[in-house]
Amino acid sequence: MTWPNVKFEFGGASVLVTGGTGGIGAAVAEAFRDAGADVTITGTRASSADYDEDLTGYRYHHLDVESRDNIDQLAIAIPKLDVLVNSAGLALFALGLDEYEPENFERAINMHLTSIHRLATRLAPRLAESRLTGGASIVSMASMSSFFGIEAVPGYGAGKTGLLGLTRVLAVHWAKQNIRVNTLAVGMTRSKMTTPVLENPDINSMMLARVPLGRHGQPTDVAGAALFLSSSAASWITGQTLAIDGGFSIAG
Repeated sequence: MTWPNVKFEFGGASVLVTGGTGGIGAAVAEAFRDAGADVTITGTRASSADYDEDLTGYRYHHLDVESRDNIDQLAIAIPKLDVLVNSAGLALFALGLDEYEPENFERAINMHLTSIHRLATRLAPRLAESRLTGGASIVSMASMSSFFGIEAVPGYGAGKTGLLGLTRVLAVHWAKQNIRVNTLAVGMTRSKMTTPVLENPDINSMMLARVPLGRHGQPTDVAGAALFLSSSAASWITGQTLAIDGGFSIAG
């Protein structure tokens, strides 16, 4: 992966990317690896060999973010950490599940909010020991549903909205330990989860019409922002939500 005119250095840094086997998480993991970091990724399958993607060059851990025990076991298995990227999760709507059903709504909140709080809290002692220039960093993935009421995903949207508030309070709480906490609010980005939407010509054209930059995002667009927020260039940035959306959220 090449980054024209920009080069981040994370040599010797330990990075954990949840959901790092595909989509945005995979692009973030690759970017940190190319910048010299020792990268651990998580996925829902038993081992990295169960994926078609080439995951060589990463440490791999199984993680079901809906399982408290899984989260706690992962935290115990991570001996050193400088950067945590929370990218695991999906809209249950994509699985054909109705998020208005209370059980599915609760699943979505657990997946996109509660689990992030639990993992970050369990790993905070490791992050507090970081000697990374600019401090340790937590970067979580929010979405446009953090800002807008998207009818199809009430649980996903509520979890992603709550994530903005969690980011602010954790940033305040952990600032004294030199842990910075930020969030990326990601617009429509090409991935396996968004393929059904992007392949619907009516919805696709309607969404594109509102994007000033005239295109949907690529996972690498998000990866660059994750590296920036974790770098010394962002050492005075914490508690913030950065929209990576081609201007969708500011278009009139």
